[in-house]
Amino acid sequence: MMSERDLNRIEVLAQVEDGRLNVQNGANMLDITKRQMFRLLKTYRSEGACAIRHKARGKPPNNKIHKAKREFALAVIKESYADFGPKLAAEMLAEHHGFKVSGETVRQWMIQEGIWLSRKQRRTIHQPRSRRECFGELIQIDGSDHRWFEDRACPCTLLVFIDDATSMLMELRFVPSESTFSYFEALESYLQNHGRPVAFYSDKHTVFRVARPNPKMNGMTQFGRALAELNIEILCANSSQAKGRVERANRTLQDRLVKELRLADISSIEDGNAFLSDFVDRYNAKFAKAPAKPNNLHRALNIEPEQLSEVLCIRDQRYVTKDLTLKYHGKRIKLAVNDFTRALIGKYIDVYEHGSGRVQVRAKGLLIPHTVMNQERRITHAAITENKRLSAVLAHIKVEQDKAPPKVRVKPESARNGYNKKSQARTRGSPKMDAYKAKKRVKKDKRSASQGSDI
Repeated sequence: MMSERDLNRIEVLAQVEDGRLNVQNGANMLDITKRQMFRLLKTYRSEGACAIRHKARGKPPNNKIHKAKREFALAVIKESYADFGPKLAAEMLAEHHGFKVSGETVRQWMIQEGIWLSRKQRRTIHQPRSRRECFGELIQIDGSDHRWFEDRACPCTLLVFIDDATSMLMELRFVPSESTFSYFEALESYLQNHGRPVAFYSDKHTVFRVARPNPKMNGMTQFGRALAELNIEILCANSSQAKGRVERANRTLQDRLVKELRLADISSIEDGNAFLSDFVDRYNAKFAKAPAKPNNLHRALNIEPEQLSEVLCIRDQRYVTKDLTLKYHGKRIKLAVNDFTRALIGKYIDVYEHGSGRVQVRAKGLLIPHTVMNQERRITHAAITENKRLSAVLAHIKVEQDKAPPKVRVKPESARNGYNKKSQARTRGSPKMDAYKAKKRVKKDKRSASQGSDI
């Protein structure tokens, strides 16, 4: 078996041997020296054309690793480093076993033995899912954090509601970040425009799902509680590919919507939200599909529209203390004093927090007059912040820092451990002890007086 290079050499050597080429021209054609050309001619004349083939062809290379060493390395890897990557396994072989070999060689050995799979082989295949058949049966929702206004404004999030059956954009809204209140605002607009769908399909964001349910809790988020009251189901996808409809819509919007906002010279969330209604109509006319069945599964609201604000809010229960106060997210709320509130001491009552910051206190469905004693709230030191809300939280922190620097009180180590020094009032002794001490003082005075008279 000869290579193309060897065959080309034989052809040139045959022409030189026949006199059709001289030695110098043949050397130039093969890109070798004239001296090397004479060596090849000598070999060609004495041993024939087969001798031109490279002498190392068909022989094992000089740097080949012995088969026994290869088997030893693979045995060690299977026993101790079966779940290691090739590079790390090569380092462990050199460090702990004195066997030095390149990471690429170990990779090839592990692939041949079936121990290691390439990234392409390990890739999970996501089968496409068919669309739902009816409009309003499943609505995919997601938030896309992006520089929607490019360098004209800070990054923000676009909440996207898209119908699975038709790929129709149902609701778009610019918000500072993904939060419960921002989704409440978008949901309220959706319900007023379209009604109640059968189910929403989202990711595993903490707005929709409790990551670590507590047995003492119902395992439902505030958004999930609101949907349960509206008789709407919430489903969470296990991967981003499962809700590919909204993910692909986000990619399209990050291209088309950004450019249209630039052409319209829009650089604020308020102006962007006003622009979205016309954009949605044009988008749906171009990209929406016809559903498999003509049925519209949206339902009318099961409550009065005026009562939506009581559902789309954060609800919690707080304990009423003896002084008719309760604590709520760093605030201290004082209830009005009357016969009704006096009966609530030692009981739990409902607290409603709305997106505007307004707080309502209710008991047995009745509003209770109250006063918020400490309304100022700031981000606490080392507070746990979700990645999707980090931009909004940092913007809020910058505003608070510009107002006034926080006053930090330095406390001793004992105070950090929970020790509180209590002043103890000096107690008086018993009457007998007081009489005894008075008698001793009298004796001491007499003794001092007698010693002074003797002198």
